[in-house]
Amino acid sequence: MTDVREADLGDSADAGALVEIVDSYARGPGGQGAPLSSEARLSLAKGLREHPAAFALLAFDGARAVGAAVCFVGFSTFAGKPFVNLHDLAVLPGHQGRGVGSRLLEAVEQRARSLGACKVTLEVVDANRGAQRLYARRGFGPSEAAPRFLSKRLEERGGP
Repeated sequence: MTDVREADLGDSADAGALVEIVDSYARGPGGQGAPLSSEARLSLAKGLREHPAAFALLAFDGARAVGAAVCFVGFSTFAGKPFVNLHDLAVLPGHQGRGVGSRLLEAVEQRARSLGACKVTLEVVDANRGAQRLYARRGFGPSEAAPRFLSKRLEERGGP
C-alpha cells in the first residue's frame, strides 16, 4: 500500500523529491511539455514552504517518493467556508496505474475535510485523459457553471 504524508519542504529530501516529481509531470502531456526552468526548480520548494495557504503531500513506495499533490487553501465567498484547490497531482511514470493518484486524492480530501472545506477543486487539460478518468472515478465532475480560466503573465520567462 502506498503511504501518503505531508511533505516537509524544509527537509532537503522531501523538497528534492517534490521538485523531481513536479518536473517529471511538467515534461509530460498533462504539464507544459517541457522541463521546469532552472529558476522554478530552485524556487519551487522554498516558495511553497513560505506560502501561507499552500501544502504538499508526498506518496511513497517504500522509501521513495513517487507522487505528489500540491494544494492551496482558498475561501469560497458563496459558501462562507474554505476550499482546497488541487493545483498539481503528479505520479512518476513508472508508478502510474498502481493507485498512487487515488491515494493522493483520498489524502487531499481528508485534509480538506479536516479544514472544514466545502469542496476540492482542480483543473485538468483536455489532452490528459488518464487524469480525467481518475478524477471521474473519484467523484470529480464539472462544476455547476463551467468557469473560463484566464491568465495574464506578469513577467517574461521561457515556457508556456
